[in-house]
Amino acid sequence: LKVLIYFRFTFFDFRLTHSLKYFYTASSGVPNFPEFVSVGLVDGVEFVHYDTNTKREEPKQDWMSRVTEDDPQYLQRNTEVSLGTQQAYKVRIENIKQRFNQTGGAHVYQWMYGCEWDDETGEVSGYDQFGYDGEAFISFDLKTESWIAPKQQAVITKHRWDNNKAKIAQKKHYLTQECPEWLKKYVNYGRSSLLRTDLPSVSLLQKSPSSPVSCHATGFYPDRAMMFWRKDGEELHEDVDLGEILPNHDGSFQMSADLDLSSVPAEDWRRYDCVFQLSGVKDDIITKLAKIRTNRGKTGIRMVVLALVLLAVIGVLVYRKKKGERLKQKDCLISFSVFRF
Repeated sequence: LKVLIYFRFTFFDFRLTHSLKYFYTASSGVPNFPEFVSVGLVDGVEFVHYDTNTKREEPKQDWMSRVTEDDPQYLQRNTEVSLGTQQAYKVRIENIKQRFNQTGGAHVYQWMYGCEWDDETGEVSGYDQFGYDGEAFISFDLKTESWIAPKQQAVITKHRWDNNKAKIAQKKHYLTQECPEWLKKYVNYGRSSLLRTDLPSVSLLQKSPSSPVSCHATGFYPDRAMMFWRKDGEELHEDVDLGEILPNHDGSFQMSADLDLSSVPAEDWRRYDCVFQLSGVKDDIITKLAKIRTNRGKTGIRMVVLALVLLAVIGVLVYRKKKGERLKQKDCLISFSVFRF
């Protein structure tokens, strides 16, 4: 999946760009995974799903009920499309395996296509690309209206598809006209969800005294966000590791920015803070470098308690051995349930 990573130098673009993407995945020899899966995403949020286990198109967002109310045949129509694509891809992945001189093993063939729409400028763009076993196989260049084949095994496909002018014209029309129209419909249907703004919870974490301090924000929406560290109010670029914006299971997002403080005296930590900015929100979330969540203290307490318990057990055993007492099994049973950490 395409993950957007934002960098902040002198200007940060918070323009609202919506996206509609479809991912088709055909697999061969992959255990415990459907032979074919198709997923549709609006603004990075899954809204429809199909696989060979269910053999039907399923809505994944509550607002999809409005789509099916206005278009009762929507799910059935898309189920039929997915069934046809499933059969075609079962043949296609076998053909590609032959081109790579492959017989057995696990292999994955993927198709990703879609479009983006800037609701401020009206600008639209589209993409259509295929991958095999995690590498680019062939992709469509919308500007030149031709196919690009980075793999030698895809050249024969490139020539055949380049010569099909009708298919190229159809693809261009879909990517620049039909896809944006559907995207606008979905955004309108899911407006209350897709255009919402959720602020994150921000925490400062550190694994050990020598580890970087991680500023972690989770639960925010949309994914048009940025995070950076400051010292005395000035943004830092050195000793900062900016993480990717990643999805959460509930449709929200998370990200982190790590700061290496190994050469900074403890008394200077108060000069640092972490800043989180979210599109559509005027005020920044600023977290001073003060309290840091860490497991060091709890871990130390657990180790001390456990050590005391073990010493007590050993003492009992030694004492009873000296007394010549016969230990019963029940005497050696110690319930650690009271030591809940």
